[in-house]
Formats: sequence, structure tokens, C-alpha cells
Amino acid sequence: MPKYAFFKGNFVPIENAKVSIMTHAFNYGTGCFEGIRAYWNADENQLFVFRLLEHFQRLHRSCKILHIRLPYSPEELSDLLVELLRREGYREDCYIRPIAYKADEIIGVRLHNLTDEFAMFATPFGRYIEGELGARVMISPWRRVDDNAIPARAKITGSYINSALSKTAAAMAGCDEAIVLTHDGHVSEAVPRTCSWCATANSSPRRLPTTSWKASPARR
Repeated sequence: MPKYAFFKGNFVPIENAKVSIMTHAFNYGTGCFEGIRAYWNADENQLFVFRLLEHFQRLHRSCKILHIRLPYSPEELSDLLVELLRREGYREDCYIRPIAYKADEIIGVRLHNLTDEFAMFATPFGRYIEGELGARVMISPWRRVDDNAIPARAKITGSYINSALSKTAAAMAGCDEAIVLTHDGHVSEAVPRTCSWCATANSSPRRLPTTSWKASPARR
């Protein structure tokens, strides 16, 4: 369990980092976040954070879309993350969650004229999917949300219901993961990650068939 969080401008005990059930972001999904991994290297006795600065640069871009003013630069956020990990003292792989959000305790859907806050915590986290031989995957029955509806280029908290629907559909079909397509049938992503594959010189792009999750076989 984490011991600390960065919350409202200070490092505080994790049990003190709480928000009200009236918080705007809790009710309307008006927040954005990053999911950052750090990997423990026993030989060097160090935690190595993956693409630290790039994650916070993307968080700034997400905040701009949501009209969230983030008072820390990507470099300052990087320093805060390192200090958080130092305080936690983890000697294992972990996951860091920075989140910027609309903090007012009011009813009313909007992004303007609201108070912005930032918080961050880190927790031990191993493999997302256990096993070395790959994962059982299927084509999700849910399509990736269109960027002109909810900007998928930003990591917006409320839009992750799209991923949650796909992940649960996969689990209920006996799979580990789902591949999500765009509305025109092209591969977009897996639920919590991007997709990549190797292609030969003679291979060409192919449109994936759009089948229901009940009929989609698991693939490795």
C-alpha cells in the first residue's frame, strides 16, 4: 500500500488525500491523468521510470484540452514524482498515477470557471497480464470513441468507460484483453495499451473483420 500522496500542493499521508463525493471530477469525469511505470533493477539497486518527461508533457496537452491550469511544468512534475518515489522507498516495480481534475463541489456540467487541482500517488504493480506465452485476446464489441466526440488524444478520466466496457466484455468471454477498433474497422489499441506487431516486407495492411464478441475467437 502507498504511504504518501502529493495532494493540494503538499506531500501528505495517503489517508489524508481524499475528495468529497460532490467533487466535479467525481461526478462528471472532468479530469485527466497519466499511467507511468517504474521498474526495479536489482543489479543497479535503482528504480527506472519509463519516459518520465514525455508522460508529463502529454499530461499538459490533456490539461489544455480540458481547460485545466496545471501550475507545474513537466520538469517540475518529474521532480515531484522522483521525490514521491524516494519517500515511498519501493524496491519493486510500481505504477505512478498523476491526475489533474476539476475540484469544485458543485452541480453543473462545464469546464470553465472551475477550480483545478493536481494529485499523484504511486503503488506497487507487477505485470498487467501474467504469463510469458502471450495473452488471449478478442476484438471488442465496443468501438474506440471518436476524437471529435471525446478527444481520445487526451487521457480523460470520463472517457475510460469506453475501455472498461471493452475489458469486461473480454473477461466475460474468457479472454485476457480486447483489441479496440475505430469506427471504420481499423485497429486502434488494446484496452490499456497500444498495439504493435511485426510485418514482413511482402505484407500489406488488412481490414479486420468486425464480429461480435461472442463469435470472436481468442487469439495469441
